[in-house]
Amino acid sequence: MLSIFLRSRFRQRQPACTLALTLVLAACAPLPPPATVPAAAAPAASATAAPPATPATGALAIDSASSLIAVTVRRGGVLARLGHDHVVAARTITGSVAPQDNRAEFQFRLDQMTVDEPALRQVAGLEKQPSPEAVAGTRTNMLTKVLDADRYPVVSVRAERITDDQPLRVAITLHGVTRDYRIPVVFSRDGSAMTVSGTVDLKQTDFGLVPFSVMGGAMAVEDRMELRFTLVAR
Repeated sequence: MLSIFLRSRFRQRQPACTLALTLVLAACAPLPPPATVPAAAAPAASATAAPPATPATGALAIDSASSLIAVTVRRGGVLARLGHDHVVAARTITGSVAPQDNRAEFQFRLDQMTVDEPALRQVAGLEKQPSPEAVAGTRTNMLTKVLDADRYPVVSVRAERITDDQPLRVAITLHGVTRDYRIPVVFSRDGSAMTVSGTVDLKQTDFGLVPFSVMGGAMAVEDRMELRFTLVAR
């Protein structure tokens, strides 16, 4: 299988990469025994992300039970058929929305993300479900070999709504790097609850990371990551 082949021949040369890299490489990999895996080099940054600012009076809290951030990562190259596509999801999202200020701040921990939930794979159009062992191996490799989750445990997001008819201004901090985006969203209100949903494509290289490839790009991971989200605040 692809991951076994790669681990046997490129075990000592795996470069720093992103979430997408590990998901493809580890698709068929069994869960390795517990061990301390040396982290890949990463940009210098604080080990712990700064906590969100104190919510303003009248702010709404993110409802984790109703919120979801899902990222689909896809394989590429002429030998892409040997790999797998995957869906990684954050459900334990904490933070607040201040409607009177048109601002929101929220975050989630990388070690609380799920990998390849069957229902989410179906939504993403991914038919074949990886084995439990492959999913466990993917998650372990993702956290230890790529994301360096011990050093950079949190993804944080700050969003600001300028006008009703313009995209949100969003700052995403991942692996010690912050990038700004303009993201179109859909807002809705249901009583005291506010819901915002949308989709956006991110690039691994946006965060200073290099997509993995071998054999002149014959086996590669796409730079693009497809992100969809639904956030509910009450």
